[in-house]
Amino acid sequence: MEISVVLADGSQRKVPSGCTASQLAALIGRRLDENSVAVIVNGVLRDMTTVLSDGDHAEIITRGSDVGREVLRHSTAHVLAQAVTDLWPGTHFAIGPAISDGFYYDFELPGGRHFSDEDLEKIDIRMREIINEGQHFTRLEYSIEDGLHLFEDQPFKREIIETVAGQLSAPLEGEEMDEGVGAGAISVYRNSSGFIDLCRGPHVPTTKALGSFKLMRVAGAYWRGNEKRPQLQRIYGTAWESDGALKQHLHRLEEAEKRDHRKLGLELDLFHFPPEIGGGLPVFHPKGALIRQLMEDYSKREHSRAGYQQVWTPHIAKATLFEISGHLAWYKAGMYPPMEMEGATYYPKPMNCPMHILIYKSKGRSYKELPLRLFEFGTVYRFERSGVLHGLARVRGLTQDDSHIFCAPDQLQSELARLLKFVIAVLRAFGLSDFEAELSTRPEKSVGEDYEWEEATAALDHALKESGIDYSVAPGEGAFYAPKIDVHLKDAIGRRWQVSTLQVDLQEPQRFDMEFVDSNNARRRPYMIHRALFGSVERFFAILLEHYAGALPVWLSPIQVSVLPVRDDHAAYAEAIVEQLLRLDARVEMMSADEPLGSRIRKAKLDKVPYVLVVGDSDVSAGTVGVNARGSQNPERDVHLSAFISRLSSELKAQPLVTSDD
Repeated sequence: MEISVVLADGSQRKVPSGCTASQLAALIGRRLDENSVAVIVNGVLRDMTTVLSDGDHAEIITRGSDVGREVLRHSTAHVLAQAVTDLWPGTHFAIGPAISDGFYYDFELPGGRHFSDEDLEKIDIRMREIINEGQHFTRLEYSIEDGLHLFEDQPFKREIIETVAGQLSAPLEGEEMDEGVGAGAISVYRNSSGFIDLCRGPHVPTTKALGSFKLMRVAGAYWRGNEKRPQLQRIYGTAWESDGALKQHLHRLEEAEKRDHRKLGLELDLFHFPPEIGGGLPVFHPKGALIRQLMEDYSKREHSRAGYQQVWTPHIAKATLFEISGHLAWYKAGMYPPMEMEGATYYPKPMNCPMHILIYKSKGRSYKELPLRLFEFGTVYRFERSGVLHGLARVRGLTQDDSHIFCAPDQLQSELARLLKFVIAVLRAFGLSDFEAELSTRPEKSVGEDYEWEEATAALDHALKESGIDYSVAPGEGAFYAPKIDVHLKDAIGRRWQVSTLQVDLQEPQRFDMEFVDSNNARRRPYMIHRALFGSVERFFAILLEHYAGALPVWLSPIQVSVLPVRDDHAAYAEAIVEQLLRLDARVEMMSADEPLGSRIRKAKLDKVPYVLVVGDSDVSAGTVGVNARGSQNPERDVHLSAFISRLSSELKAQPLVTSDD
């Protein structure tokens, strides 16, 4: 007897009754069979041993896909737990999820023992033995009572079962919720060696499908993220579909370490985080502050050319403002604590939008003033937990290049299309070119009328189509009050960063009772668009530093030219060169001959200076310079000074501009 199965491309395939997903993959083709790790049946991710039924929709998941990699990583985490418990009997194991680019597992070793570097080597060897044995993963289900008995010597697994089964009231972390506990039953996976772990699955068919992994490091982790609970040892690892993919990932990690903006910030004397100020609150040194100024000046100029009006708002406000806006109801946990002064409660602002709304409402508005585009480099304060702070990429005091656009409903579509083009053009001006976007639509829990959501979502979709960049739709991932577009970029080593956000706000205009008078003299509600282009200056600064590995474009470099006289008697000529370059508005320094020439050249190169000019006897007499261009292995000798000045002048004039399409 045959049944019919619908494949991922919509075609139908006749297969024998009782056919498993693994057998289906083999029928389709040898290569698919070799690369399959799981299957999605009727929208649910399942094991390859799943028996298919007539009419099922089946999508075979391959090892190199995002979902396939997650399955590989989860399975490798189970092998890690098996290896640790083999090596140290009596170990308590907690949770071991797949995470971005890898996996981890948390352990409590007997006798309070701690993992050493040598232990990681032992674990690696044992894991590879398990993998080479080709042990099968088998899914089994038990009642809650039997599950508690099965894990009677594993307190963390018992607590997960008891909590999810409703026998304990403490909330679980999101990762723990993925464990195999459901209403009245648990699911486990047993390896053919006898190792059992609590898990929802799926897993690869056998451990032979694994092997391209590396254990990375050991860290501490409190059970359930609570510092009052036991501190466990967390082993992090990474796993990929092939040795080649693993090698590429490890190379990216090496590159990322070289490009780490926190390291570059110290090496290039740009910024640091004084402990006397507090975590997540950086201070920018002269060179770093200059780069910020160049970024902000460029942005301000382009916003002005594009029809934005710059505003300025204070850093704190009364609680009543954030009550009206809803921030105290929605975001209080992420806000800085209040301050009591003269009988009133004040908060540092977490967002700029309420104050921009007050500017809009400061007088009556006519349709003739719309769209009204307000823009500000506004610093906001959000009390991020210390565990998520990460250099400039995640701070507590951040400056947003924030704009809020107020427009008539019939202007929304064209304004969003115009805005997205402007966003992409400005990002390209900083040398970034690989973009993609995500359109997040209405979540299940939301507020607002259906027609408003439909109109706003359609306008965002139109803007994305007009922009020409690739995008995907994230159903139900919008904020509960509005749909949005998130713009992502890839940097020089392929990492994905979320930068700009465009959000149509359906609620704030109502909460603040905003109005404008239309051409028929009727009062109407404007639409509001939130937009942060850089995301935040600090985070965008970090992205640029890592993208360029500290070697910023000439127009953004704090020092563009270093002039080095070989000896003291060449200083007068070097000073004359400096004066000529200053007339070009170049940022130039002279490094006096008080250290050996090689040391000074090396220092200028470590500072990522675009041009290092060396002048000696022949240069003084001939009016030339020696040019060491950043990144070049071959210094240029006897370059006439006028030729270099012309070259530098062209580069300085080539600072990118965004052309408004109004």
